[in-house]
Amino acid sequence: QVQLVESGGGLVQSGDSLRLSCAVSGRTISNYAMSWFRQAPGKEREFVAALFRSSRTYYSDAVKGRFTITKDNAKITMYLQMNNLVPEDTAVYYCATGSAILSSIGSKEAYNYWGQGTQVTVSS
Repeated sequence: QVQLVESGGGLVQSGDSLRLSCAVSGRTISNYAMSWFRQAPGKEREFVAALFRSSRTYYSDAVKGRFTITKDNAKITMYLQMNNLVPEDTAVYYCATGSAILSSIGSKEAYNYWGQGTQVTVSS
């Protein structure tokens, strides 16, 4: 089994930065895709960012240029650096991993394992 635990969320003001962490444990597959999704109140869970085979990165248009996804292989931890946050970024952020192929990397249905989520709230 694979377990993922997010941390680093909190309440910040518009323009602030946060770094989310996703600690991974259990049996992992080196070529699994890893990603961040978010779900705002009353909204569907949406794709934020993904790391494919630990090298290629992908971002939604909403966060491109502001968010950066990285992975520390030694610590088996994935990060989401979020800069210049705006109220529209308010959501529960989830990390996920699975055997997603590149063409489905932005689809939540492509992931087998999910963390519990961490709340990010951005005030005006």
